[in-house]
Amino acid sequence: MKNLLKMLDLSTGEIIDILNLADQLKYEQKHGIAHKLLAGKTLGLIFEKASTRTRVSFEVGMYQLGGQPLFLSSRDMQIGRGEPVQDTARVLSRYLDGIMIRTFEQKEVEDLAKYGSIPIINGLTDFCHPCQILADLMTIREFKGKLSGLKMSFIGDGNNMMNSLIVGALKTGMSISVACPEGYEPDTQVLDFAKEYGDKFGMFRTPKEAVVDADVVITDVWASMGQEGEAEKRRKAFEGYQVNSELMALAKPDAMVQHCLPAHRGEEITEDVFEAHAAEIFEEAENRLHAQKAVMVKCLS
Repeated sequence: MKNLLKMLDLSTGEIIDILNLADQLKYEQKHGIAHKLLAGKTLGLIFEKASTRTRVSFEVGMYQLGGQPLFLSSRDMQIGRGEPVQDTARVLSRYLDGIMIRTFEQKEVEDLAKYGSIPIINGLTDFCHPCQILADLMTIREFKGKLSGLKMSFIGDGNNMMNSLIVGALKTGMSISVACPEGYEPDTQVLDFAKEYGDKFGMFRTPKEAVVDADVVITDVWASMGQEGEAEKRRKAFEGYQVNSELMALAKPDAMVQHCLPAHRGEEITEDVFEAHAAEIFEEAENRLHAQKAVMVKCLS
């Protein structure tokens, strides 16, 4: 595996290999077993979107693997002043062993891979969030003991999270039902992919339909980064899409909840549901570190 550009690019086998390695690296870290698998390697971290979990987990992960992370803010780089991405890719390929980028357009990630000669890892785009979904799958398997045969439900916007969860769930043998208002559907590329899985995928207009008998319920903020100007419009559009105790009563009694964070408590999820499932949610946040370490090893070693 040279790059991680989007979940659609990964095979089922590649996803499971990443999760298995992530489990191993997590075990080793918890037991004080050093794994300097990327000693001497340098990973550039390009941020065009703000971050807490992505930046900290990649920097700490690269350090724990024996490599050197290099934070690169777009405000301080020529790419932020109009240098073509293809030129940036070819220059950085001569200095670094890999690049992680967190940005807006998926095309920018794809162009880095096209014009560069080093591994590219997608830390988030408006289209997809593969690193987060790998951490989600890792967490679900950790709590449930398996992935295949489970039902996932996602309530909210057809954003990068929904796009990637649909792909990740279906490729690992899960079924997935999503609920979103009209006009906020997932990307057509993802919907076309999901058609291949027949009734393992369902899209609904009401959360109650989507969440029935779910093993895992997932939500995200209604207005993502770059959509702050639409916040009030989106609050109205997503009225009734809150994950609350009434909705959770329709899922399986032992259903778990995931949220990629940050959470707007009282909007997409209630305080009581969030706190009742805090152990699962913050394990999910921790697993960003372990899943991304596995990705870095797969791409850079």
